[in-house]
Amino acid sequence: MTPAPGAPFSKTPPSGTPEPETLGSGATVSEAARRARRRLVEAGVATPDLDARILVGHATGLDRAAMIAEGRRKLDDRTLAAIDDLVARRAGGEPVGRILGRREFWGLDFALGPDTLEPRPDSETIVEAALDVIDSRTGWDAPLRIADLGTGTGCLLIALLSELPQARGLGVDISDGAVRVARSNAETNGVAARARFVVGSWTDALDSADRSGGFDVIVANPPYIESGICGRLDREVADYDPIAALDGGADGLDAYRAILTDIARVLKPGGALIFELGQGQRAEVAALAEGAGLSVTSIRQDLAGTERALVVNKAG
Repeated sequence: MTPAPGAPFSKTPPSGTPEPETLGSGATVSEAARRARRRLVEAGVATPDLDARILVGHATGLDRAAMIAEGRRKLDDRTLAAIDDLVARRAGGEPVGRILGRREFWGLDFALGPDTLEPRPDSETIVEAALDVIDSRTGWDAPLRIADLGTGTGCLLIALLSELPQARGLGVDISDGAVRVARSNAETNGVAARARFVVGSWTDALDSADRSGGFDVIVANPPYIESGICGRLDREVADYDPIAALDGGADGLDAYRAILTDIARVLKPGGALIFELGQGQRAEVAALAEGAGLSVTSIRQDLAGTERALVVNKAG
């Protein structure tokens, strides 16, 4: 995940702010959307138009086109109350994905759980980097074996399996709750027959789960936030993402060290490891990888220009 330190998201309106407007009986779809947007603007939400549209669409069961076409349709009191509740939760700082219990990633649908991070677009950079490596070496139709360390929702592994028809994968997470969510997401996205998920700690879990000679590709989005910064993260992250998936120790590098200590044993000769990085961590993680006998082959930036995916290789 890619949180950044920032000012807390206030859950309390400033002194003198009037009580939030609620939707009166008989309000239309368009009126509900306008009032939702106004409430979110007043609360300081960064994307009020998008969030209002998603929340009203969720409560009414209408997509964007239908919301426009049926804008004059009056809504019943039950639906209006549901919209008020959803908007109040968003105005209080709860992320849209947590409210809905789901998040899109790589064009796929992922359920969330209390033990999982909410997948974010920056992490798609890891999928892109892995697919580029595979395309340059074996092609996408090869019978590859992929591991995902700290799998969470399973988003990285499931996205890769959705693109690689002959690949099989193993996802590892220390949380039993996260593993259950990942298994369900694999079912939802049609790759359950080629995906396994086990509870364990980093590469240690691969001892009992895998005995077939290692993996062609390993991906990992480990916790990488410095412990001292975790308390200053935006409230949307700090209050709703599990701390165990955020806190990377005093310097943010504990998980990288733990993985790299044993990675050569579980990575096939010529295999690639792709790490997600926190901002400004490229040089330190690259040095750790080289100290473990791996070679850095590429770095990939996310859409914001942050160095996000580090690709390292084991000699063939």
